[in-house]
Amino acid sequence: MRAPFFTTVLLAALALPLAAQQSGSARSHDDPDHPAASGGAMPAGWSVRADRGDASGAAVTQEQGGLHVVTGPAILLYRVDKSGKGPFHTLATFTQTKPSAHAEGYGLFLGGKSLEGTDQQYTYFLIRQDGSYLIKRREGEKTTDISKGWVTSAAVKKAGADGSATNLLEVDHKKDPSKVRFLVNGQEVYSADAKTIQSDGDVGLRVNHNLDVRVEGFDVHR
Repeated sequence: MRAPFFTTVLLAALALPLAAQQSGSARSHDDPDHPAASGGAMPAGWSVRADRGDASGAAVTQEQGGLHVVTGPAILLYRVDKSGKGPFHTLATFTQTKPSAHAEGYGLFLGGKSLEGTDQQYTYFLIRQDGSYLIKRREGEKTTDISKGWVTSAAVKKAGADGSATNLLEVDHKKDPSKVRFLVNGQEVYSADAKTIQSDGDVGLRVNHNLDVRVEGFDVHR
């Protein structure tokens, strides 16, 4: 026997808040930060900013040719001596050493300002293990897409059978100062009018949460 119409509607209405609560709970606890062993380690000359709380859950160690970055929380890494104004070219080679439970991004950032406060500003250029890239602008807690979300590109090497992948990332504002070009493994994946990209300021690295990444050859040429 079919339930009366008003009973069906009432049951559905009661079920919606419960479903929403369960969905929200699953999202908030699905992939928490996993603090790195020896968290808080940081090489001399580098500054760090964590997305949430402090950076004690991340470990950054100097290795021959570069850095080994293991995150709990997502972090920015930068050097004051790499900050500046005017056209520049920055690059680094990133090796994700093992797969992450969820595809998480890592790469370069530019145009960093007020990185120690709540009104932080920067543009970031990331890749992730599924062969896609992302370019976004952050101002305080607000983020704005420059690329149309995560974009799949043949230029980005996907993680291999062992979960590792090595990719060279570049941001070139020097060869043609009228443009800001974003390249992966020597291939341009995105280009923008330099007037639309805030480029003056700190330049550095961004590594999202729960990642194990080696970074080699980071530099900024002005």
